[in-house]
Amino acid sequence: MYYKLYIDSVFILQMTGNLYLLSLAGRILKCTATHGRILMGAALGALMVCGAIAVPLSTVGIRILMSAVPVSMCMLCVTFKICHKRKLIHASFVMAGCGFFLGSTMIWIMNRLRTVLKGNMSLVVTLVTGYLSYLILLKVVGFLRRKKENSLKTVVIRVPESGRDIPVSALLDTGNHLTDPVTGEPVCVISEKLAEQIAACFRPEKYHAVPFMSIGRERGVLNAYELSEILIEDEERHIRKEHVIVAVCNTGIPEESIYQMILHPRLLED
Repeated sequence: MYYKLYIDSVFILQMTGNLYLLSLAGRILKCTATHGRILMGAALGALMVCGAIAVPLSTVGIRILMSAVPVSMCMLCVTFKICHKRKLIHASFVMAGCGFFLGSTMIWIMNRLRTVLKGNMSLVVTLVTGYLSYLILLKVVGFLRRKKENSLKTVVIRVPESGRDIPVSALLDTGNHLTDPVTGEPVCVISEKLAEQIAACFRPEKYHAVPFMSIGRERGVLNAYELSEILIEDEERHIRKEHVIVAVCNTGIPEESIYQMILHPRLLED
């Protein structure tokens, strides 16, 4: 059995697919590159695949499969300048995953189109299907990235009453549902190290006993105090909150951790 391949069509399909894969992989890996470098990497990958097809060894499928890893590594190295061996292998796996989901989405869309368009799929239809699949995956990657950033957001906490500026890195934990059992107000969690630094700001008459439950421990009670005012600064806005309850946690937040506070998500609400 013989197949007729048009090398120009193969090059166009490969280059277009490489552009999509490099764009998706760059967003996941948080690597930046100019449009020229992305285009150069995609063209290099397409040329390497065309060269592998032209080599008269074994079948075309096996030749493409054997060249997949070297091709992806070369594209990543040229586009994002990733040269470290371990990072290059990791990036190659990420790109392979993008290729798997991109191909799966394309197949799903093309199977639906076959019920409408009779006959074989043309090059233009394949390219349009690839672009639609790319847009879908781009939305998915953006959604997952925003979700991760929101759950791991770092803000700067400043306590004006302390008499000195104390910037604090706080972890915004969307899973923190700790509240005062009496008032229902949100409760932030701070380390003992931070508590010692801002102890002068605590209002003893506003002491709270906050019960909690956590993994590995059935129940417990945290000593909590009220701060008259804190300033929350993030990349987009500055928020001033009054009468903020903070609970001192003697476990769970190591002293060497860059996060010395677990911020309640309700404090970022206007």
